[in-house]
Amino acid sequence: MLSKPLKALVLIAGSALSTWVSAHTGVDGHSHPSFMTGFFHPLTGMDHLAAMLAVGVWSALAARRAGAELLWGPLGFASMLLVGALLGLQGFAPPAVEPMIAVSLLVIGLLMVLRQRLPGLAAAALVGAFALFHGVAHGLELAGNPSAWQTLVGMLSATVLLHISGLAIGWALRSANVWWARAAGAGVAVFGSALLLQLA
Repeated sequence: MLSKPLKALVLIAGSALSTWVSAHTGVDGHSHPSFMTGFFHPLTGMDHLAAMLAVGVWSALAARRAGAELLWGPLGFASMLLVGALLGLQGFAPPAVEPMIAVSLLVIGLLMVLRQRLPGLAAAALVGAFALFHGVAHGLELAGNPSAWQTLVGMLSATVLLHISGLAIGWALRSANVWWARAAGAGVAVFGSALLLQLA
């Protein structure tokens, strides 16, 4: 059974996902980028918050056991988020950045629902491909700003913490009723679908 605090967290997150549907809105306070604006952006941008938590939750749900297997998804996401941001800083702007961010939520949410297990490198490559678009979006916003590095370091720090939080939530959900995990995954997938419809 889930503890009362964890039940509350899951319910709050589900409510937030269903009511706070908005596309990527940029780095908060990006006109004055700093470590702190970068750190807080993933916590206030629901698309990024959901994606980073969901990667951790899915990794924990799909793992056979505790250990290095848990880290493939989070490491793939965090590393490719940085690569994408560096490309964005150089002006690289692939098509469909916003739709791909929405698709990332849809796909990762479905992986959570199914508890789909992938080989480590495949898991890292899949979430890493999506993370590239998350990173590009940030890099483009910060291009030309001399303080961009501080913001990216803050963003990467928050990303790692969100992945760790997602892993903890996912590990707790492993021993809970299977429908809790499926409901959480479905919420993320619905959020991604809503973003796609908003962008259509």
